[in-house]
Amino acid sequence: MSARALMLQGTGSDVGKSVLTAALCRIARRRGLSVAPFKPQNMSNNAAACPDGGEIGRAQALQALACGLEPHTDFNPVLLKPETDRRAQIVVHGQAVEALEAADYMSRRARLMAPVMESFERLSAAHDLVLVEGAGSPSEINLRDRDIANMGFACRAGVPVCLIGDIEKGGVIASLAGTKTVLAPEDAAMIGGFLINKFRGDPALFDAGVDAIEAHTGWPCFGVIPWLSATSQLPAEDAVILDQPATRSGSGLKVAAPMLSRMANFDDADPLRFESDVDFEWIPPGRPISRDTDMIILFGTKSTLGDLAFLRAQGWDHDIIAHARAGGHVLGICGGYQMLGRHIADPNGIDGEAGSAHGLGLLDVDTVMTPDKHVAPASGTCTRTGEAVSGYEIHTGRTTGPDTSRPLFTLGGETDGAQSPDGRIQGTYLHGAFTSDSFRRAWLAAAGGNGHTTLDYGAAVEKALDALANGVEAAVDIDALFATAQPPGWQPAP
Repeated sequence: MSARALMLQGTGSDVGKSVLTAALCRIARRRGLSVAPFKPQNMSNNAAACPDGGEIGRAQALQALACGLEPHTDFNPVLLKPETDRRAQIVVHGQAVEALEAADYMSRRARLMAPVMESFERLSAAHDLVLVEGAGSPSEINLRDRDIANMGFACRAGVPVCLIGDIEKGGVIASLAGTKTVLAPEDAAMIGGFLINKFRGDPALFDAGVDAIEAHTGWPCFGVIPWLSATSQLPAEDAVILDQPATRSGSGLKVAAPMLSRMANFDDADPLRFESDVDFEWIPPGRPISRDTDMIILFGTKSTLGDLAFLRAQGWDHDIIAHARAGGHVLGICGGYQMLGRHIADPNGIDGEAGSAHGLGLLDVDTVMTPDKHVAPASGTCTRTGEAVSGYEIHTGRTTGPDTSRPLFTLGGETDGAQSPDGRIQGTYLHGAFTSDSFRRAWLAAAGGNGHTTLDYGAAVEKALDALANGVEAAVDIDALFATAQPPGWQPAP
């Protein structure tokens, strides 16, 4: 059987492409297919480390899990990691190659089609089915001439498309019909049908809407998918973090996390958010950190100096220092760890704009940004709790100082992180540590939790993926949808 491929594109951002791709990956796997995810280009500071030594978007790592695969750099050959509003680090095949201003990237990105096609061809040769996720919307026709993420890729690779519309946003009929209107005929011909996502209520009430879309576009509808609660139990994505409600209930360990402007790998928080005895709260810009907080966590960032300035502009530095002086606990992860130190220097602009700044001074350490970027899975032991831990590292910078003599972890025979003499202030470069259940329980207990946690995080994610797949399979004509997948190089009939 020759490999087949199908691409999911959306009428806009955050219509559910990533989640639906994960659901279809799990459905295909349950049907006995060797299936792999693929996203030609992703823009995200939420990255996952791959065993082959590179990094990809965490959405593709979740999709890989749905397929029963380890993360691989071929699943997301081009990753853009924003450093400022106009500049991003360009990661190709898992390795950071340069940082470009937006205008420079737009003028040069056509050259990235070659590595995109290399990855796609390798996946097509190794699997029965490749499920491709687009980025943004194909209706952005102003970007079409150099596009590698939507119709530019679909036409080059010969991959048919299913278009997704989000009814929760409103105007779904216009968004689907309008996409057909603005697309060039050869691009519109690549679309084999559409899906309606996030419907609340009786789907039959939208039958007339489906008929209208089919009449205006000529595309068949593969299904109307309800809003599925399982999506809230999956690792967080960039586009939805601001919509996450606070989970404080007034009981349990109170954990607060400032929402930095370039926050990265914030799904480190998910195991804590899902714990029944943890009251976890994201603190949005413009709001102080509550004085009754037990633990403050500074998560990672793509621009440590930039987000340190942002943190100070919000007044959070005063809140964090006052919290620490009052005997509270503080944890910094990756860039957050660097901010807790005395000084950060980036003379060559490795992590954003060149410069230096004093840190919060809660750990006796200093950081210098270095050109080499450490990306790797990691496992070891927590020096404080004695529990095994596993996760991954993605960081630039070398951190040294007296408090590193009290590391938080030993990883692969090397020490990682630092602690204050009383252990209340901690820093680490290890992402994903809280997915290790035994460590998380012991760490929460040491921070003042009640020790009654029972969450099996890995099993919870697998259960959510299965529930998501069940909901999609019940709402979608999967046989008809998968029948639109074609061998690479396919071209629509004239």
